[in-house]
Amino acid sequence: MTLSWVQIVRLGLVQMCLGAIVVLMTSTLNRLMVVELSLPAVLPGLLVALHYGIQLSRTQLGFASDRGGRRTVFITGGMAVLGAGAALATSAILLFPVNYWAGLSVSILAYALIGLGAGAAGTSVLALLATATAARRRAAAATITWLMMIFGIAVTAGVVGTLLDPYSPGLLMRIVGAVTVGAVVVTAFAIHGIERSVRAVQEPEQTPFLEGLAQVWAEPRARVFTMFVFLSMTAYFMQELILEPYAGLVFGFTPGQSTQLSGAQNGGVFLGMITVGVLATGLGLGTLRHWVIAGCLGSAAALSVISAIGPAGLSTLLVPAVVAMGFFNGMFAVAAIGSMMAMAGEGRERREGTRMGLWGAAQAIAAGFGGLTGAALADVMRTVLPDASAFGTVFVIEATLFVAAALMAARIMDRGTVPQLVPGE
Repeated sequence: MTLSWVQIVRLGLVQMCLGAIVVLMTSTLNRLMVVELSLPAVLPGLLVALHYGIQLSRTQLGFASDRGGRRTVFITGGMAVLGAGAALATSAILLFPVNYWAGLSVSILAYALIGLGAGAAGTSVLALLATATAARRRAAAATITWLMMIFGIAVTAGVVGTLLDPYSPGLLMRIVGAVTVGAVVVTAFAIHGIERSVRAVQEPEQTPFLEGLAQVWAEPRARVFTMFVFLSMTAYFMQELILEPYAGLVFGFTPGQSTQLSGAQNGGVFLGMITVGVLATGLGLGTLRHWVIAGCLGSAAALSVISAIGPAGLSTLLVPAVVAMGFFNGMFAVAAIGSMMAMAGEGRERREGTRMGLWGAAQAIAAGFGGLTGAALADVMRTVLPDASAFGTVFVIEATLFVAAALMAARIMDRGTVPQLVPGE
């Protein structure tokens, strides 16, 4: 028995909860460290890199998921660990002004838990989708669940941004507590009974992990696509840790306003995904390759605009430019997801979880590397340039990486792949 549409949407709720917690950790807390606490941008960059580095375990978790049987435990347990890490990370914000080293120690533990929880829950959801979804529904299922995650990110950032002004540490703790507890409860109800009902079959063979990973890495398409994921996701995440500090330092945005800016960006991502789904499936326009290239080039153009409006002092253009960047990010992401889900079932059988874990690990490495590199470059540039020009330089570098990703996609992706991004039944 395979997943029904209702069950796919229920798994999407888990993704939505993941996004709701993670966006507060990578955007709101990051901005508070850099602007309100006057800490160097590289510090939250290192913490977020730690959270992504821990997610290197995604490959092994995905391999374990290929054998099935305990995905529900990984999902619910992972969400609980993620919530605990988020609560600790928020507590550290209150500790930094009192005792820097205590705040740093708690932050390190917190972001390690965040990475472990997000990796366990996220990989297990994707593995369950890849193994228990009918082949004709895989790309659509991935798109639905990803859209729900982006929706959770956008709504959480928008609502929290509104509630957070005027900012106070106590208010922050109450808001994060409500979000994390709500996410754990929703996840527990959403996942209940799904794995048992679809009977995701356990793999009888006892292939060692490294041997299973080597089998997947030996597949040329899986290997090359892993490299593309790393390059494109490095570009995608380079602005993650500096966009809100840029808004605060250059344009004077409050914590609530900069959190709302993150919500607007992810709202753009959501619209970009929806647009590709409608145009590609409803009207049959373009292939996955075309949409990936268009998304990368559009993202590069939007980043160029964002880099220019700071030195020019055009504050009214920041929100539209950020929404445009999100729109093209979503266009690129949904096409890449469609390719990923289509390719997950290619090659050696019963390695869907391993492939998804491999690509998830590549994304995690790229996210940590991209975010840390962007933050470190911003710190270095700010020592020799005004804030607006320093951040703008990093945005231009990110735009260049998106152009490189577009060129790589043009060379490696199938020219005739027809995207199947939304349900067509």
